[in-house]
Amino acid sequence: MTANTAARLMQHYVDNFRRLPWRAKPGSAAPDPYRVWLSEVMLQQTTVAAVIPRFERFVERWPTIHALAAASDEDILSEWAGLGYYARARSLAACAREIARRGGFPKTSAELRALPGLGEYTAAAVAAIAFGEQAAAVDTNVARVISRLNGLKTPNRAEIQELTLAMVPAGSPGDFAQALMDLGATICRSKSPLCNTCPLAEGCAAYASGDPELFPAPRPKRIRPIRRGVAYWIERDRHVWLVRRPAMGLLGGMAALPGSDWSERVPTTARPLGTVSHTFTHFRLELAVERRSRPVGEGWWYPIERLADAGLPTLYRRAAEVALRSDEAVRSAA
Repeated sequence: MTANTAARLMQHYVDNFRRLPWRAKPGSAAPDPYRVWLSEVMLQQTTVAAVIPRFERFVERWPTIHALAAASDEDILSEWAGLGYYARARSLAACAREIARRGGFPKTSAELRALPGLGEYTAAAVAAIAFGEQAAAVDTNVARVISRLNGLKTPNRAEIQELTLAMVPAGSPGDFAQALMDLGATICRSKSPLCNTCPLAEGCAAYASGDPELFPAPRPKRIRPIRRGVAYWIERDRHVWLVRRPAMGLLGGMAALPGSDWSERVPTTARPLGTVSHTFTHFRLELAVERRSRPVGEGWWYPIERLADAGLPTLYRRAAEVALRSDEAVRSAA
């Protein structure tokens, strides 16, 4: 059953694979490991649609691992702005420099796992796709497919790894890994799976149950506490005052508007222009935007007409939009 299931999945992939800028066609030579690695890091917690244009910009600016390794942290963080989870960008820079120091990518998942920022999944994905290792690359989509196939409601990671590895066909681990990823992303979805078009419906325990969404069992929703803070909009001669976030911590090293600490207390704002909400992994932030006249902290003046190029993360970009809308409203009322 395992060999037949894998064969059906592989044929479906050949007929329906997603054409993505970091992939090679099924059955062709393995893609550049740099492009595989970069795409896998970008795709963590980010959709394919959002990653494609950003990936293409990255490889146009830094076409090789050595070019990326030579870039500054500030340039990499600026180019990453808007993709979120900025610790990934810092790890990306550290990993690129280590790979360049070694003279190239290691070729096994065990060696890749030792690089900065590469977890078990990313290491296995790069090893399978770029180097042909018989590795089980298990992300959220793959874990869902394997759980449903085997009717597992509460599987552990080791169980999923073992079942996935048993299905990997000899000679095409990269195509198989991407076939599973595609199936989970487009057909075996978390909600409303398209079982009638799934090549693995025959023999799928979750489909046979009549309610495949119960596999794996949904996790209880996490309640995030609310924190609050203030961002300062400081403008002079059509320039805005920007600062850099501390290197460690949330949004570390990113360009930002100056402001208060984030805490559970309601901040005092003299003249709030508006508020933006942003959800982080462990809490939700309510950030008030306040106009101030004098620079706060160490920073630099940045032209407002070029603010889109400043590398502001989404939180501060939205805060800037609040301030700019307020300026426009004042001008319109004059």
